[in-house]
Amino acid sequence: MEFDTKQGPVTVFSDISFTIESGQFVTLIGKSGSGKSTLLNIISGILQQSNGSVVIEDSEGNKAKVAHIFQSPRLLPWDTCTENIELVHENNPDFTEELAHDFLDMVGLSDQYDKYPTQLSGGQKQRVGIARGFSINPDVLMMDEPFSNLDEITAENLREELDRIWREFGKTVLFVTHDITEAVELADRILMLGDGRIYDDMTIDLERPRDVESEEFLRVRQDAINRFHDIN
Repeated sequence: MEFDTKQGPVTVFSDISFTIESGQFVTLIGKSGSGKSTLLNIISGILQQSNGSVVIEDSEGNKAKVAHIFQSPRLLPWDTCTENIELVHENNPDFTEELAHDFLDMVGLSDQYDKYPTQLSGGQKQRVGIARGFSINPDVLMMDEPFSNLDEITAENLREELDRIWREFGKTVLFVTHDITEAVELADRILMLGDGRIYDDMTIDLERPRDVESEEFLRVRQDAINRFHDIN
């Protein structure tokens, strides 16, 4: 993958290749500036790669439906929580207000249907973004550091909520983070990005829900830290 600059073309990625199985929760970690968000944007189709190919298929081999949840939830301030979800279903007459409420219920916002984004906390806004992403019934959910702008207590609550929802619905998730603890807490696999390529592909074999203070979790986390430091 190359970008044109005033100094000439700059190569961002080289020799990147990986496969994610249906239903897996995969985290992509790397230092700031390593290209995590760029790679996610290429996979989701927001950016066009200069070479190579990206194939995203559902379990039957058809083109998969992708939802992208950004670092900022990107809610329209003049629309209510319900209306922000309905917005992505403007051309779907079968999507009702009641369905929007169901997705808000799913993320614990059953008492916020008619609130506007300015009336919500940062964590509540991100919950609306997650509900909106799930509302299109995606095959694949792309998440770009969705909890990085939140305080740690709120972020941990949302990680637990996301894990619960993922275990219930079994969606394929590619989750970008720079936080190794977050990666180990959420992932089946951790892809470690450095110097424009995937250097390590680590399987996380821990029962869910995960206790971040358990001896086993801390052991796996330290292993992930050591492996990540080896490539950076």
